[in-house]
Amino acid sequence: MPAKTYLITGASSGIGAQFARSYAARGCNLVLVARRLDRLEALAAELRERHGIEVLPFAADLSKRESVHELLVYLKLSGINPDGLVNNAGYSLAHTFAATTAQQQLDFIEVCVTTPTLLARELLGHMLAQGFGRIINVSSMVAFSPGASGHTLYPAAKSYMLKFSRSLAAEVADKGVKVTALCPGSTESEFQHSNGMDAVLKTNPARFVQTAETVVEAAIRANEAGREVIVTGLFNKIAVAAMTLLPDGLITPLIRWGAKKYQLKE
Repeated sequence: MPAKTYLITGASSGIGAQFARSYAARGCNLVLVARRLDRLEALAAELRERHGIEVLPFAADLSKRESVHELLVYLKLSGINPDGLVNNAGYSLAHTFAATTAQQQLDFIEVCVTTPTLLARELLGHMLAQGFGRIINVSSMVAFSPGASGHTLYPAAKSYMLKFSRSLAAEVADKGVKVTALCPGSTESEFQHSNGMDAVLKTNPARFVQTAETVVEAAIRANEAGREVIVTGLFNKIAVAAMTLLPDGLITPLIRWGAKKYQLKE
């Protein structure tokens, strides 16, 4: 059988780059999407040499709808029909809602909500037609939280990805397409650097921080097993259980107290 092709967004670093390495090690061809073409090309060269696969790097700013359409048009004209999709691209805005601009928040929604929805919708047809497809949507353990000051839309966006994944999984589970929401906690990546939280997150105990490889391998295994949701790491599982099972009146003050250190000062 020909090798499967996976499209991975946010593939230039962190969890996205690890997804690329993990699927490449499984013999899959790749379409790698991110803003930084130089990093994508370096990763593509590494994976071609190591695994003998085909890798297409595609530079795109996923906050721009036209860039997403350019990617889809390119795939169509090139005859590339991805068999799998990893919606990994994302970031957060650590300031309060009032301290950010409307455009910043709209760009965030485009990257974290609109783009993954559009890509899943446009690539799903081929997956259904061939009776095989894999979709992993990177959510977060904060999808289960009541929200706190700072990172205002982040819990909402990740909750959307969680519920979207579960609904889509219910629709396509008997059609050969497996959909999984990946809900990690703190992970070694450049995510913290992009939102200015490097110094804060270095104070987290090492046992609470997972490697990207650990998170990605757990996600791929869960997806292949047909699991709709995977929360990685024991401490994260405990935290999610608490957020799910404890009364809102108890968990909300605890979450908001603990989240104070993750909000940048105005």
